[in-house]
Amino acid sequence: MNGKWRSVWNLMENVKLKPKTENVCGWRLLHEGPDTIDELLDRHLVKKVNNNNDDEEDELLNRRRLTSTRREALSLYRDILRASRFFTWSDSKGVLWRDLLRDSARKEFELARFETDPEIVTRLLIGGREAVHNAIDKLAEKQRQQIQKDRGHDQT
Repeated sequence: MNGKWRSVWNLMENVKLKPKTENVCGWRLLHEGPDTIDELLDRHLVKKVNNNNDDEEDELLNRRRLTSTRREALSLYRDILRASRFFTWSDSKGVLWRDLLRDSARKEFELARFETDPEIVTRLLIGGREAVHNAIDKLAEKQRQQIQKDRGHDQT
């Protein structure tokens, strides 16, 4: 998929879903990361390499992996902050859900800050991506239900 514009529609092609033709908009995904989980795993999992490589090449490869992982983590964190904007209501204590989500994300990232195992980091990134997508999907579904409910009340 190199060179393609990454969008919701490309994601839906991978999942074999057809978007509804009503209310179609040209959204871009919140992240600019890999298109599939396989690409993410291939990029971050340690591969067995021949010992014939120079130390400089190994160091360069490790730097690239670190930079890529760091970029993915920062991208995920930004996506969480962007997604939290949509949670504008408050909980039973009067605290906005947006603030709770941001604080929770900050704590999660701080706890995983010094994690060095590439497999654990990759799992955390994948889990975070899935959580953000699930939260946005559920929010969108609830908003659709609320709109349908409001339209039903207006007609009666």
